[in-house]
Amino acid sequence: MDIDGRIAQANGRLKAAKVGISITRQGDRLYLRGTFPPKPDSDKKAPYQQRLALGIHANPLGVKNAEAEARKVGALLDCKEFSWIPYLSDRQIAQNCGEWVERFEKDYFSKRDKNPKTLTTWRKNYYEVLKRLPPDAPLTVEILKETIFRIDPDTRSRQIYCMVANALSKFADLNFDFSIYAGKHSPLKVSPRDLPTDEQIQETYYKISNPAWQWVYGMLATYGIRPHEIFNLNLEDLPILTVTDGKTGARRVWACYPEWVDLFQLKSAALPQVKGKSNADLGAKVSKAFKRYSIPFKPYDLRHCWAVRSLEFGLDISLAAQQMGHSAKVHSDLYHHWISDRHHQKAYDLLMQRADRPKPPISPEL
Repeated sequence: MDIDGRIAQANGRLKAAKVGISITRQGDRLYLRGTFPPKPDSDKKAPYQQRLALGIHANPLGVKNAEAEARKVGALLDCKEFSWIPYLSDRQIAQNCGEWVERFEKDYFSKRDKNPKTLTTWRKNYYEVLKRLPPDAPLTVEILKETIFRIDPDTRSRQIYCMVANALSKFADLNFDFSIYAGKHSPLKVSPRDLPTDEQIQETYYKISNPAWQWVYGMLATYGIRPHEIFNLNLEDLPILTVTDGKTGARRVWACYPEWVDLFQLKSAALPQVKGKSNADLGAKVSKAFKRYSIPFKPYDLRHCWAVRSLEFGLDISLAAQQMGHSAKVHSDLYHHWISDRHHQKAYDLLMQRADRPKPPISPEL
């Protein structure tokens, strides 16, 4: 007799004995099914139909043991003495949010190196969400929902909150998909920045009094790198720049204005003495320096200008995206809607100046 037949016979005996519990099979494992009280981490109040994992293989001996366990569980339910504790892993036993966050962080860094890149991701994405959970309250689906609902829908922040809630939910075996609350967000909804012109960028360089920060400014303007990446560069191949590490790892970047390499004296590196435990810390130091020297725009504005400039130069989107360290889709979504009339006019003028551009038809002589 096959296993399913043995399970059917066992369930027949359990039904005849009015045990109220049945045996089910999923793959090569056996489970009990019945009306159980809520698990310790559940937000439900009343008993409902659930499966109980036995950790027993679906073989003849397993079916025999599962039937015995079903009778024991049925008797405990009848006496109102049933407890989930013997059937749950340590991860599933109720703990408060603070304890869950500690365990989740340990698990997070057990799967990846703890370095500036991973620390930045943890602090900016995960911990920014997790620190808003009530530390002494039990971790439940409702608690996570309440935390998500404090964030405006259809925003990037709402998407991040749902992503973190899903990761924690999976880790804690809550088995709930929070993606349904993520909403719709597109970078196209972000208001375009008032980007400086290339003339303004060049003029500002000469107004920076500190040579080291002047060099940093010139590198950001010429290569459009992320602020924290200024501390992870290899200059051996300038005017081709090598980013050795950063948010998206190593890559090579070409200057859209190679003239700036000499104008800004970029081959004479003068990196300021700055320390930071994470990429976010290093990026913050650059932002503070911009404010200290009254630079009228933000470090990331120089990166955005490089992106738009690459479009003006006609650099293929996929190549520009690789040099910026993100996907072609992200590049297109982020930057194509930032092109203003002046960029269109410049591109148009260049097209019209081409000697091989199409010409209108010649009118026949009257």
